[in-house]
Amino acid sequence: MEIKLKIIIKLIDTLEDKMDNLIYKIGLVLAIALLACLFPMPYGYYSLVRFAAMIIFGCMAFNFYRDEKMPLCVIAGSLALLFQPFFKIVLGKTMWNIVDVIVAIALVLLWYNRKRIE
Repeated sequence: MEIKLKIIIKLIDTLEDKMDNLIYKIGLVLAIALLACLFPMPYGYYSLVRFAAMIIFGCMAFNFYRDEKMPLCVIAGSLALLFQPFFKIVLGKTMWNIVDVIVAIALVLLWYNRKRIE
C-alpha cells in the first residue's frame, strides 16, 4: 500500500512539472499572438487573444501562487484581469500595442529564465 502511494505521489509530481513546462511554452505562443496584434486583424482575433491571455495568465497566477512566488502571482493575476474580454478596458490602439509588446517580451524572458534554471 505504501509503495503504491509513493508511486502515485511521484507520478503527480512528474505531471505537475510537465504542466509547468507546458504553461511556459504556451506563454511563448501567446507572446507571438500578442505581437501579431500589432498588425491589422479581424476584431474576432483580438477577442480570441484576450480570452486566451486571460486563461493563460490565470493558470500562471495559480502556478506562481502554488510555488509561493507572490509578486509574479499578483502580476499574472493583474494581467488576467487586464486582458479579460468581458468588461473591456479601453486603452486605445496605441496603448494596447505598447502593452502587447511589453507583455510579449516579459513572456519570452520568463520562458528563457525558466529554461536557464532547468
